[in-house]
Amino acid sequence: MPSLTALTVEQHATGLGIGTPAPRLSWRFVLDDNNKDDNGWTQSAYDLEVQRSSSSTPESYHVDSSDSVLVPWPSTPLQSRERATVRVRAFSKDGKDTEWSAWTAVECGLLDRNDWTAVPITSETSVASPDVPAALRPLRFRKVFSVDDTSTARLYITGLGVYRAFLNGTRVGDHEMAPGWTSYKHHLNYETFDITSLLQKGENVVAVEVAEGWYAGRLAFHGGLRRIYGQDIGVMAQIEVGEDEKRQTVATDSSWQCKPSATLRAEIYDGEVYDLREETAWTALSPDTKWDDVRTLDLPKAQLVSPNAPPVRVTQTVKPLEVITTPSGKTILDFGQNLVGRLRVQLSAVASLESGHQVVFTHAEVLENGELGIRPLRDAACKDTLVVDGKTRDGDWNPNYTFHGFRYAQIEGFPEGLPKDKLLNSIVADVMHTDMVRTGHFTCSHPKVNKLHENTVWSMRGNFLSIPTDCPQRDERLGWTGDIQVFCNSASFLYNTAGMLGDWLQDLRAEQLLDADDGVPPVVVPDVLQTLWPHAPLAVWDDVTVLTPWDLYRSYGDSGFLERQYDSMVAWVDRGIPRGADGLWVSTLPQLGDWLDPAAPPDKPDETRTSGALVADAYLVRVTEVLAQASAVLGKTADAVRYTADAHRVKTAFQQKYITPAGLLVGDSQTGLALAIVFDLFPSAQTRAVAAARLVDLVRAASFRVATGFAGTPLITHALTRAGQPQMAYRMLLETSRPSWMYPILMGATTIWERWDSMLPDGSINPGEMTSFNHYSLGSVVNWLHGSVAGVRCLEAGWRTFAVSPVPGGALTSAEASYETAYGRVESKWTVDGDKFVLDILVPANTRALVILPHERSAATEGQDGRVPEKQGRWVGSGRHHYESQWSSTEAWPPAPLPGLFDSLMHPEGKPDTIAPA
Repeated sequence: MPSLTALTVEQHATGLGIGTPAPRLSWRFVLDDNNKDDNGWTQSAYDLEVQRSSSSTPESYHVDSSDSVLVPWPSTPLQSRERATVRVRAFSKDGKDTEWSAWTAVECGLLDRNDWTAVPITSETSVASPDVPAALRPLRFRKVFSVDDTSTARLYITGLGVYRAFLNGTRVGDHEMAPGWTSYKHHLNYETFDITSLLQKGENVVAVEVAEGWYAGRLAFHGGLRRIYGQDIGVMAQIEVGEDEKRQTVATDSSWQCKPSATLRAEIYDGEVYDLREETAWTALSPDTKWDDVRTLDLPKAQLVSPNAPPVRVTQTVKPLEVITTPSGKTILDFGQNLVGRLRVQLSAVASLESGHQVVFTHAEVLENGELGIRPLRDAACKDTLVVDGKTRDGDWNPNYTFHGFRYAQIEGFPEGLPKDKLLNSIVADVMHTDMVRTGHFTCSHPKVNKLHENTVWSMRGNFLSIPTDCPQRDERLGWTGDIQVFCNSASFLYNTAGMLGDWLQDLRAEQLLDADDGVPPVVVPDVLQTLWPHAPLAVWDDVTVLTPWDLYRSYGDSGFLERQYDSMVAWVDRGIPRGADGLWVSTLPQLGDWLDPAAPPDKPDETRTSGALVADAYLVRVTEVLAQASAVLGKTADAVRYTADAHRVKTAFQQKYITPAGLLVGDSQTGLALAIVFDLFPSAQTRAVAAARLVDLVRAASFRVATGFAGTPLITHALTRAGQPQMAYRMLLETSRPSWMYPILMGATTIWERWDSMLPDGSINPGEMTSFNHYSLGSVVNWLHGSVAGVRCLEAGWRTFAVSPVPGGALTSAEASYETAYGRVESKWTVDGDKFVLDILVPANTRALVILPHERSAATEGQDGRVPEKQGRWVGSGRHHYESQWSSTEAWPPAPLPGLFDSLMHPEGKPDTIAPA
C-alpha cells in the first residue's frame, strides 16, 4: 500500500494562522517501489480524523470519494485562534486501508477585524534619514510586560513598512522583508508566530524595528515616487498569552516607546547605512534611557490578511570565489553567481578601523572594462554602508531592509593590506527569495542546456521576492503583469507558486475592480507607477487576468483560483478590451506586443517585426476560449455558452483579417506564426501545414537565431514541435550566435538576461536603458524542456491525468524530469543509444498517465489544455513502468540553414557550424 504524507491546508505554507475557517485538505501518496500491489493503485474512500483543541474527543469522518486534493473541511468551521489536528487514511478499490498519515496542525488566525485590539503606532514626529532627508529613518519600538501563564503564546504582527521583531532579545521567526509587499490600500498581510518558547514568567520585553520598505520608500523609475501608501512607518502587534477567558493581551498602543534606529537609512534601491556607534541593547530587558513616546494611528482600512504565500527567507549562503583588483585599483569580490540578497560581513574583520570609519559595499551584476558595471542600475545606488565604532565585536553585520541583485560587490574602506584569503573568508552573500517549495527538476546529456535551465531557476528565485518582479537590481523591481503571464507555467513547474501567485492575483483583482471602473488592470501590481505610466489596456500584459488564474488552476487543480478571480476575468474580456466593429482589438491602439524583439533598436524596444495588433488579436482569441473553459469549470453554463460563441466569432474574424486562403499569415514573422500555431488559429489542417512550413523556412533563413521577443519566445519551440519539426526546435535551442539561448551562456551568464544581447561580444553592456542581467521571461523555454524534451505535461487539472510523451532530438542522448504534483511524484527518464530508445517513468498513486513513445507520436500530441490525441500510446496507472523501442534521434540532424545568395557563394557546403558543443 502507498503511504500518505502529512496533510496540507488550502494553499497555505504551514497551516499556522490560516485565514479561512473551513480549510480544504490535501494529501499525497508515496509508492513503495518493492510492492507491486501499488501498481495501478487508486483511492475509493478516505477517513479523516479531526481533534479540536476545544474537545477531548476526536471527530471521525468516512467519505466515499477518490478525491485527495483540496477536499472539503469535514467539521464545523473553526473560530479565530482555534486549533485542531487532522490526519487521514485512504482506502483502495478493494477496501484495503493505508496507514494513517501523521497529524497535521491547523490553526486559524484572527478572522475578524474585531479580534484586533492593537492599533498601529509610529514616532511622535517624523524622523528623517540624516543623509537623505526625503527618506524616513527606521524606528525601534518596545514594550515591557509581565505574564504568569507561559503555556501558549502567539504574536500577530504587521508593519507599515518592513519589520523585524524580538522577544527577550531573541529574533522572532526568520522572515525577511516582512510582511511583504501587497497593495497596501486593499490588503495588509499580518503574520502569526508561536512565541511560547521565547516567553518567560514575569517580565518580558517585545521589541520591533521598522523601515520604510515598499510602504513608504522610493519606488519606480525616473526618480520614482515616495510614500505612496502612507506618510508614517510603524508597527501593529498583538501578543496573546493563554486561552479563552484567561487570555492576556499585549497590544501596540500609546503605552509603547520609540526611538530612531542605529540604521540611519534603509532604502530598497539605494541600500542601507548602519552606524555601529549608535547601537544599544534595545531588544533586551536591560534599562535603556532616551526612549520617546509613540503616536497611535487609525486601524488600516485595508483588509488584514493572513497570507497563503510563504515568507521571504535567506535560503542559501554563497561564498566569494575571487578577489579582483580593477584597472582603477578598486577591490571587487566575485561570487561566481548572479544572485539576489545581501552581504554578510564578519565584524571582527573591521575591528582595526577607527570609530566613524565607513566601509561601503556597491553591488552590480557584471563588470565592464574590468570595472563594476553600474550603468544598468540606472538611478539605484545599490550601496550599503557600515560605520564602525572601533570596538572588537563578535558576530556579523548585514543590511536587514533592502536587497540587491549582484554577482560582484565592490568594497571601499576595508582594512588595507588584508590578505585575499582573509577577505574571502570575511564576507558571504545570503540569497533571499520567497521560500517556495521546489517541485520540478530537469537535466539532460547536454551541459549547456542544463546550464540554461539552472540559469532560469536562479532568475526565478531572484525575481520571486514577495511578488513576481521583472528585475531585482535596478530602480524598478515591479510586478509587471506580462512577465509572469508568459512565465507562469514554467514557474509553477519549478516551484509551488500557488500561495504566492494566488495572493498576488488578489491584489490584481482589487486594483483592477476597485481602483478603476473600466475593467483594465494596472500594468504592474501593486500599482505604484501612477503618473509614470498611463492607465491603458495592453494585450499580453493585461491578459494575465484570465491566463494566470487558468494556468494555476491547471497546475494545482484548485478551482478556487477561478472562483476568486472570475469577476476580474469577465471584467477584462467584457469591458477592458477596446473592440472594433469586427470584435477584435481597436487596431490603432499602441501595444507593447512582441516587446524586446531582438531586431528592435536598443532605445526602442517596442519596434518589433510583428504587428502589435496581430499579437493582441491572437491573444484575444486565446483568452476568450480560456474564459469559456473557466466558466464551464465553475458551472456557469450560460457564460460558457456565450464565451464559446464569442471565441468562435473572434477566431473567424482573426482568420479573415490575418490568414490568406493559402495559409500564409499577414506579417509573416516567427512570432506571428508561432502564436497562430500554438493558439490553433488556422481554419484547416491544410492552412496550418502551410503556415508550419513557412515557419520552418523563416527559422532556417534566420540561421536558427532567435527572432522573437516577449510574446513569441515562450511559444516558438512549442510551435515547431506541434508542426512536426522538433529538430528545428532543438537546432534553435543549441544555436550559439546571437541572438540565441546559448549565446549568454557562452558569455558566462548565470541567470537569464532581459535582452538577448544584454552584453555584447566585446564585453560591453548593451546601450539600451532596459538592460537587466536577471529577467526570467526569456527563460520560459524551460516549459518546452519539461513538456516536450522530457515529455511530462498536465492533461487534467492538478495532474490527475498527465501525458508522458518525450520528444528526443538534436544532440541530446538523454533527458529526465521530475515533478511533485498534488498527488505525488512524477518522473520521466529517457536515453537513446544508437537506434534504441529507453523510457522509464513513475506514475503517482490515484493518477493515470498517457504514455506515447516517439515512434507513436504525431504533432497532434501537442494540443492545448489536456487535449488527448486519439489512437496514440497507452494509459497506465500508478507505479514504475519501463519501455523500449526503435528510434534514432540523428535523423535529419542537424538541419541546415536556408542560405541566401551571399552565403551560397561564400559557403557552398553550408554555413559554419554554430551548434553549442555538448
